[in-house]
Amino acid sequence: MNKTALLLVQAVASFSRSQLLWELANIAAAVALLSVALAAVALFFFRRRTREVTLIYFGLFCILYALRLLTGLSSFRSLFHEPLVFWSYVNWVITYTISLPFLLFLYQLVDEHLRKFLRWLLVAQTLFAVFGIFAAALGVSLTKLGVANNFMIFGTLVASGLFLVASTQRSDQLKHLSHEIRVFLAGFLVWGLFVVHANLLGLGILTGPNVEFLGFLVFVACLGYISAYRTFANEERLVAINKELEIARRIQSSTLPQSVPALAGLDIAARYVPMSAVAGDFYDFLCIDEKRVGILIADVTGHGVPAALIASMLKVAFAGQAAHAHDPTLVLTGLNRALCGKFEEHFVTAAYLFVDLEKSLLRYSAAGHPPLMLASRASGNVREIEENGLMLGMFPEAAYTCLEIQVATGDRCLLYTDGVFEAKNAAQEEFGKSRCKKFLETHRDIPGEHFISALLDSIAAFSGHGSARVQEDDITLLVVDFQ
Repeated sequence: MNKTALLLVQAVASFSRSQLLWELANIAAAVALLSVALAAVALFFFRRRTREVTLIYFGLFCILYALRLLTGLSSFRSLFHEPLVFWSYVNWVITYTISLPFLLFLYQLVDEHLRKFLRWLLVAQTLFAVFGIFAAALGVSLTKLGVANNFMIFGTLVASGLFLVASTQRSDQLKHLSHEIRVFLAGFLVWGLFVVHANLLGLGILTGPNVEFLGFLVFVACLGYISAYRTFANEERLVAINKELEIARRIQSSTLPQSVPALAGLDIAARYVPMSAVAGDFYDFLCIDEKRVGILIADVTGHGVPAALIASMLKVAFAGQAAHAHDPTLVLTGLNRALCGKFEEHFVTAAYLFVDLEKSLLRYSAAGHPPLMLASRASGNVREIEENGLMLGMFPEAAYTCLEIQVATGDRCLLYTDGVFEAKNAAQEEFGKSRCKKFLETHRDIPGEHFISALLDSIAAFSGHGSARVQEDDITLLVVDFQ
C-alpha cells in the first residue's frame, strides 16, 4: 500500500460513522459539481457556432465551490503534505472570489437597467476580494476577515433585494420577468436560505452542521438548466437565421440578371462574388435594341441583409430609368432621387455605361465609383476614365456629368467594385488599381469569362482568399468586349 493510500485509510479510521457519512456526502457533492462544470466548459468549446458565455461562468462557479467543499474536508487534506494554514488560506481565496463568476453569470441574464447595478456590484466585489486576499497574505486574522465577509454578503443580499424591489415596483417589471430569471430566482432563493443559515453559523448565532452545499446543489441545477436552455435556444435561433439568410440569398440572386445581353459585335461577361450569403453589390442591364444597351454596376456601403435590401431597391429604381437609358446623367439623377430619404446610414456608389454599337460610342457617368478601365487594342495601353458625381442616396440635388468615348474593335472595358483593388494580403497591402490595370494590359486578348476567372484567381493568390484568410469585401466584375 502506498503512502497516500495509507494516509487516507488512517484519516478514515479516525472518523466516527456520522463524520464519515458527512465527509462522503461532501465529496459526492464536490465530484458532482466538478463533473457538471467540466461538461459545461466542454459544451462551450464544442459548440463553436453558438457559444454561450454563461457556460464558462457557470463552470467556474461550480469548480470554485467544489474546491471549497474539498478543501474543508479532513480526508481530502490528508492526501497532501500541507499545513492547515495553507488550506485555510486556499479556502479564504475561494470564498472571496466565488461571487465574481456568479455575478458575471447573472449579468448575462438581466436587462440593461439591472446591468448598471451589477456593474457597480462587480466593482465592489472585486475590490473587496483584492482587499481580503492581500489582507490575509499580510497576516490579518482570517477570523476577523471572515466576520467582514459575512457582513459583506449580508449587505450585498440586502442591497440587491432592495434594488430589485424598487426597480420592479417602479417599472412594473415583475410581471414581465423572463423564464430564465424566474428559474434563477427560485434556485437563488433556496440557496440564499442556506447561505443565511451558514453565515449565522459563522457568526455564532446558530449552532449545528453547515449544510449550505445542499442548497447550492439545488441552485446549480437551476443554473445548469438556464445555461443549457440558452445554449440550445441560441442554436435554434442560429438555424432560423441561417434559413432566413438562405432565403435572402435566393431572393438576391433572383434580382441579379440570369444572363447577359446578347448583342452582335459585343461580348459581355459578369461575375458576382459576395463575401457573405447576402451582399450589397449589384449590376443590371437596360436593353434598348440590338445595337444599344445600358450597363449599371453599383456598390452599397456595408454588408449583409441591410445592403442587400438597398440593392433590391436599386433594382426597382433602375428598371424605372428605361425611358432615358441613353443618357447616363438622367439615369443616375433618377436613381439618386429614388433612393434619397430611404435610408440614413448607407449610400451607394454606382457607374453607368451606355453602349451604342451603331456609332461605336460609349457614354459614361459615375457616382463616387472606382474609375472605368478601358484597354485600347490600337494603342496597347489601359487608361482610367473617371467622371464622378456625388454618391447616390444622400444628396437630393446632386448633379452628374457624362463623358463620351469612341471605341474600336478589340477594345475592352472593365467595370468593377472596390472589393477588387481593396483586397489585402497578410501584410495589409492592397491589390490596388495598378495591379488591376497591369493585369488588364497583359490579359486583354483572352475571352471575357476567362479573363474574370484569371483576375479572381490572381486576387485570391495575392490576398490568400479561400485558404487562411477570408474575403473582406464583395467583388463584382463586368467585362465588355467590342468584337
